[in-house]
Amino acid sequence: MNNPLLANAPLPLFSQIKSEHVEPAIDSLLAEARVTIKQCLEANAVYSWENLVEPLENMENKLSKAWAPVSHLNSVCNNDALRDAYNACLPKLSEYSTELGQNEALFNAYRMIAESPSFAHLDTAQQKIINNALRDFRLSGIGLDADKKQRYKEISLEQSRLASKFGENLLDATNAWSLLIKDRTALSGLPDSALAQAKQTAEAENEKGWMLTLQFPSYIAVMTYADHRELRRTVYEAYVTRASEVGPDAGEWDNSEIMEQTLALRHEKALLLGYNNYAELSLSTKMAEKPDDVVGFLEDLAERSLPFARKDLAALKEFANQFYGIKDLQAWDLSYYSEKMRQHYYQLSQEEVKAYFPINRVLPGLFAVVQRLFGLQISELTGFDSWHPDVQLFQIHDREGQLRGQFYIDLYARPQKRGGAWMDDCAGRKVIEGSVQTPVAFLTCNFTPPTADTPALLTHDDVTTLFHEFGHGLQHMLTKVDYLSVSGINGVEWDAVELPSQFMENWCWEQEALALMTGHYQTGETLPDALFQKMLAAKNFQAGMVMVRQLEFSLFDFKLHQDYDPAQGGRIYQVLEQVRKQVAVIEAPAFSRFPHSFSHIFAGGYAAGYYSYKWAEVLSSDAFSMFEENGIFDADTGHAFLANILETGGSHEAMELFVRFRGRKPTTDALLRHNGIAV
Repeated sequence: MNNPLLANAPLPLFSQIKSEHVEPAIDSLLAEARVTIKQCLEANAVYSWENLVEPLENMENKLSKAWAPVSHLNSVCNNDALRDAYNACLPKLSEYSTELGQNEALFNAYRMIAESPSFAHLDTAQQKIINNALRDFRLSGIGLDADKKQRYKEISLEQSRLASKFGENLLDATNAWSLLIKDRTALSGLPDSALAQAKQTAEAENEKGWMLTLQFPSYIAVMTYADHRELRRTVYEAYVTRASEVGPDAGEWDNSEIMEQTLALRHEKALLLGYNNYAELSLSTKMAEKPDDVVGFLEDLAERSLPFARKDLAALKEFANQFYGIKDLQAWDLSYYSEKMRQHYYQLSQEEVKAYFPINRVLPGLFAVVQRLFGLQISELTGFDSWHPDVQLFQIHDREGQLRGQFYIDLYARPQKRGGAWMDDCAGRKVIEGSVQTPVAFLTCNFTPPTADTPALLTHDDVTTLFHEFGHGLQHMLTKVDYLSVSGINGVEWDAVELPSQFMENWCWEQEALALMTGHYQTGETLPDALFQKMLAAKNFQAGMVMVRQLEFSLFDFKLHQDYDPAQGGRIYQVLEQVRKQVAVIEAPAFSRFPHSFSHIFAGGYAAGYYSYKWAEVLSSDAFSMFEENGIFDADTGHAFLANILETGGSHEAMELFVRFRGRKPTTDALLRHNGIAV
């Protein structure tokens, strides 16, 4: 078979990739990888970087370049045939990974390199790769007896299957629900942009009227603007019960058992490896050293934030009662009355703001910001192979004219595309036979698409999301590390990986930067100063509530894994209830099933690691405070961030790099100040 996944083309041949190509390509590459490992081990008695690590890195590169487009397509244009092919490969990849991690001869070969005199002559990145590998051998069960090794392998296989199934259930449950509205008055309050989108959705289904869905742009428009309280409740209930045993599709795509099994398997794996719980195992590859450090950090932030959160909620309740006669504020009322309150006190309407953020101004504006910060030139490429007509491809050159990276950007929500926003790598930087493999990134969002007569208009939150994902992309693409395992975001501790992304968000609040990225979609006028001042005044509107909501997610995730008891099972909703009593100010309705759609921890890489967002926000806020001191486009500070953080990848410890940039260890002062919470 002429297989596009094996073509080793500079960029994936998306239009040629069919579901039937997937398994044969992965089978072929895994067979080749096994032969490579065997040959490297048998051909040498003394092992070195050149005769062992480099050939394995080359093999890993081939495998990841074939799998990356498959995994990406499964996320952005999911269909049954592709899903089946993807799921057929998961156990094969899991088995190979475990086999690699439990290969005694390979472990001994790496150990020989680490203990040899030549180790001292390797550069820092190479040494880090070997030390990371020795750690990962231990975390793969290299020291276990045969029975336990077998059990470890079984657990890993089942974990990858469950994670995939969790995500599929959530996608299917999200796509399954829709509500066709025939009467325009039922949608009073919805802005024209949301109505146009709902009408376009209905037309795509050959229906007359307005179709609401659980795609995030549709959901959030209803929750924020729909005057009809019952409609808000209906949509809210459908959204928060997705993939659960209750709600409109009760039991059809239920993640309950998957969550229980996942937690049990994680705990069992942790015990096998000599840890007390999965939280301890999770921290073995992170900056935070022990569970108490994480819990203490989160609880300290909660203690400081709770008084502000309580004040926020009391003010919202008082507002809803005074102006609208609402005495029993419910979860489906919060966004609606918050928006009314924002408009009332700050004369700030999200719809008014959106008009100044058309995508055709925001994207060039983002590129202008990074040009001023880091001296980068970004240009669009045309005539490339793609998976959807909306997708764009860009390339990045540095101030010396050197090509540093390329990225695909897929901005809009659509069915068969999983929700949320993310950056993923398509290819990593690596030197192969003397030439540099250009890093390539996938940047994916789920913004409201353009309509026939209006460009895509972004909320300020959308703009922040775009900057966030681009920050991840910059770390992936601007790396100067030449070895795959620690180039870009590879090898970066998970609780530091959000540093560049959250760091980039700060420019969305700077007038000098906003001038580069705003222009009214009809008049071209940049964001007026009066409107910016209102945005600034409202910046920390309900910041206390936002902060404790994130702390609730983080503590729930961590305690779920730290306090797991096999005799009692996951106790998922009991743990959530305990955490809510401790840090939440809003009472969730009894039917809410938020954990059933918490894909970060059940289908992504954030298990016992969701705290990383807040942990890294301390780093990013403190890093940005240096720009506040020196000027937000100060060239020297920008270059220092580029050189110490973005270009170094995972080649050094994250704390070492932060101190190198900032001149000291981080403090929480800037984080609290940026959130309007007194230090």
